[in-house]
Amino acid sequence: MSGDIDKKIEQAMDPAKSYLMFVVHEEMETLKEQIRDLEERNVTLEQENSLLRTMARPEHLAQMPSSGLPQPRLPTHNEPSPPRACS
Repeated sequence: MSGDIDKKIEQAMDPAKSYLMFVVHEEMETLKEQIRDLEERNVTLEQENSLLRTMARPEHLAQMPSSGLPQPRLPTHNEPSPPRACS
């Protein structure tokens, strides 16, 4: 008799397990897509940041908090300055 109850409980749990696996799979796919989008956005922002740092004046860069990223090399007095953005 106990075996019949266990079997019925197991049969009742199968659809719940399947549904939960489906929901988890769907959520994982959504999260993977969000991660891909965020990684692409991060690359774009890093490129933009690098470009802006190369165009910024040294005195402005000196005022910025350190981000742990390599700073662009400042030109010496013998090298021409990089072009600057017009204000």
